[in-house]
Amino acid sequence: MQDATNLKEYRQQLREALDNAFQREALDKFAVAYRTSRANAFAGIDAPELIAEIAAAKDVAIDQLEDLFQEFKRHAEAAGTTVHLAATAHEANAIIARIAKENGVKTIVKSKSMTAEETHLNDHLEAEGLEVTETDLGEWIIQLRHEGPTHMVMPAIHLSRYQVADLFSEVTHKQQDVDIQKLVKVARRELRPKFCQADMGISGANFAIAATGTIGLITNEGNGRLTTTLPRVHVALVGIDKLMPSLHDALRIIRCLPKNATGQAITSYVSWITGAVACEAGPEGRKVKHVVFLDNGRMAMAKDPEFKQVLRCIRCGACANVCPIYRLVGGHKYGHVYIGAIGLVATYFFHGREAAKNLVQNCLNCGACKAVCAAGIDLPTLIKEVHARIQDEEGHPLYSTAMGQLLKNRTLFHSMLKTARLLQKPVTGGTPYLRHLPMFLFKDQDFRALPAIADEAFRDRWEKIRPRVAEASLKVALFSGCVQDFVYPEQMEAAVAVIASKKGVAVEYPKGQSCCGLPLMMMGEKKAGRELAAHNMNAIDAQDFDYIVTMCASCASYLKHGYKRLFADDPAMAYKAAQFAHRVIDFSSFVRDVLGLTAEAFAGPEKKVTYHAPCHLCRGLGVTEAPRALLGEAGMDYVPAVEEDVCCGFGGTFSVKFPELSKELLTKKLNNLKATGATAMATDCPGCIMQIRGGFEQDKTPFEVRHVAEYLAERLKHK
Repeated sequence: MQDATNLKEYRQQLREALDNAFQREALDKFAVAYRTSRANAFAGIDAPELIAEIAAAKDVAIDQLEDLFQEFKRHAEAAGTTVHLAATAHEANAIIARIAKENGVKTIVKSKSMTAEETHLNDHLEAEGLEVTETDLGEWIIQLRHEGPTHMVMPAIHLSRYQVADLFSEVTHKQQDVDIQKLVKVARRELRPKFCQADMGISGANFAIAATGTIGLITNEGNGRLTTTLPRVHVALVGIDKLMPSLHDALRIIRCLPKNATGQAITSYVSWITGAVACEAGPEGRKVKHVVFLDNGRMAMAKDPEFKQVLRCIRCGACANVCPIYRLVGGHKYGHVYIGAIGLVATYFFHGREAAKNLVQNCLNCGACKAVCAAGIDLPTLIKEVHARIQDEEGHPLYSTAMGQLLKNRTLFHSMLKTARLLQKPVTGGTPYLRHLPMFLFKDQDFRALPAIADEAFRDRWEKIRPRVAEASLKVALFSGCVQDFVYPEQMEAAVAVIASKKGVAVEYPKGQSCCGLPLMMMGEKKAGRELAAHNMNAIDAQDFDYIVTMCASCASYLKHGYKRLFADDPAMAYKAAQFAHRVIDFSSFVRDVLGLTAEAFAGPEKKVTYHAPCHLCRGLGVTEAPRALLGEAGMDYVPAVEEDVCCGFGGTFSVKFPELSKELLTKKLNNLKATGATAMATDCPGCIMQIRGGFEQDKTPFEVRHVAEYLAERLKHK
C-alpha cells in the first residue's frame, strides 16, 4: 500500500520498487504467459460479445441496486439469513464485530475477500481481541508478513518460494524445504486445525442473487468451502454492487472470470449458499448466517453517469496483468487496497483523494486495461477524470495551469515554439538533438536524446509543397498535431506525397489548427482541453471535408473519441464533435482502405524492417493490420518484434513526470527491437518515434526509426 504524501515521495517509493529484481521478473513472466493463456482460454468464444453481455447485465443491475437489495433481503431472511446494509467501512466492521460478540466467537477463519481488505476488517476484529486467520494460501502468506495483497487474484505473486520457505520456517520453528508442493502441504497442515476450531467463518461473495437470496463464491482452493461450512457462524461481507437479478446473469460472469483472471478455462470451485443450513454446533441445529452488504460510496457512484460503470468490475485483476507499470513496480506501489487500473479509480471513491492523488498520475493512458477488461470499463478515461476532479478540488498545479493557458492560445504557443527554435542553436551542436541542455533542465531525462525543433515548421512549408488538384473526387484535411508540425515536418511531407500520388485527391492544411489537446487531458486540465477542442473544430470545419487525416495515432484516437466525451453534456457541441470525429482517420487506414494503394504504386529494393504498434492506434482505434500490410505492399521485409503492442513508455507528459518508469519501458522496447535482427523500425506515432529514436541515439545503437509514411514515400514509383 503506497502512503506517499506527495509526488516526490511517491517517485522515491517507485524507485525502491524498481530495485526489487525478483518481483519484476515474476510479474514479467506472468504477463507474457498470461497473454497466451488468455487467448487459449477464449479460443472458440466470442469474447467481445460475452464482455458486452456482462457489461449490459451489470448496468441493468446497477440501476436497480436499491430494489435488488430489498428483494435479496426478503428471500434471504425467509431462508434464515440476517441481512445488513452498512453505509461505511467502519459500520460494516462494527456489525461483524457485534455478531462475533453476540455469538461468543473467539476464533475466526476467513476466505479471500477484497471487500474485507477494503474495510481493513482484520485490523478491526483483532483490536476487539479476536483471533483471525486468513485461509487462502496467498492471503495467509501476506497476513504472516503483515502486508497487503499485490494482486487481487494472486496476492503473493511478488514473493519467491525461498521467501515463503523462510517465512514458514519462522512460523513452524522448523526448517522448511523450498519445494512448492511441500510448502503447500505445510500450509495445509497448519491451517486445517484452524478450520476445525473456528467459531466463525467470514467470506466475501462474487454474486448476490436477488431472486433467491443466494450468494455465490468462485475459488481455486477448497478453503472457501471449509470457511463457509465448518464454523457455526458464517458472515459474508459483500459489496452491494455484487447484487444480480438472477442466476443467469451470474453464469455469464462465471464463464468469463477465470479466463480473464488467470487464463484458466474454468475455476476449481463454484459454491452457492442459500439460507441458514443445518449445523449441529449452531443454535437449534442450524448455522448462524449473516450477509453484510457494504455501500461505502457505491450507491453514490451508481448515480454518477461517468463513474457508475466502475461498479461493473468483476474483480478479475486483468487490468493489472496487462499494465506495463504494474509489471515494473507491483501492486504495493500501484494501488492502495485495490490494485491496477481499477484500483486507481476505486481508491478515490473508497479511500479518498489523499490516497488516490499520486496514483492517478501514474498512468500511461496506453489503453491495455480497457482492451482486456471483462466488463468493458473505460478505465484510462476514468483515471484521467479522477485526476481532473482531484485537481478541481485541491487546486491545479501552477505548471499544468500554465500549460493549459499556453496550449489553448494557438498564437502564443506557436510563437513560443518559433522563438525556441532560434534559441536552441547553442545546445544542438549542429545535430537534430538537444545536446547541451543545462542539467537542471535535463534532470532524469538523460535516458534518451531529445529532438530539436525543426528549422522550418510544416505550416511554413505548406504553400511550397501543396498539391494542386483541378478536379477533386475526394477532399482531405490534414491534422498535424504539434510534434509533426514543429519537430518532424518531414513526416507530414511524406504523407502529402503518398496521398497526392492518388489522382483526384485534394489536400488542405487548415492553419488555424493547434495541439489536439491530449497533453491537457493527461494533466487533468479539462476546462482548457474543452476550449482547445472547440478551437480545433472551428479551425477545421468537418462539413468541408470527406476525411480528416492525421499522422499521429495519439491525435487520431483523441480526436475521434476524446472530443465527443469532452462535450457529452453540451448537445450542440456534442453533435459538432460527433461530425468531426466521424471524419477522423489515421494515415495508414486512409492509405490502405480509402486510397487503396497496392504494390503497383511502389518500387525499391527489399529492406528488413520491424514495427512498433502505437497504443492509441492498435487499442485506441483498433487498427492493427493496415500499417503492416502497407509495409509489405511497399516491398519491406517486415520482421515481428516481441510484445510489439506494449507501450514504449512515452505517454507524453508521463515520461516527464515519471522518467524512471519511462526509461525502463523504453529499455525493454529497445531490446525487443534489437532482437529482431532488423536495423530499421516503422511506426505511426511521432511520440513513439521521439522516444524510441531518442533511446537508440542515447544508446549509440545505429537503428533507423521512421514513420510508416516516410518508408512509403521514398518507395513511390511516381514521386
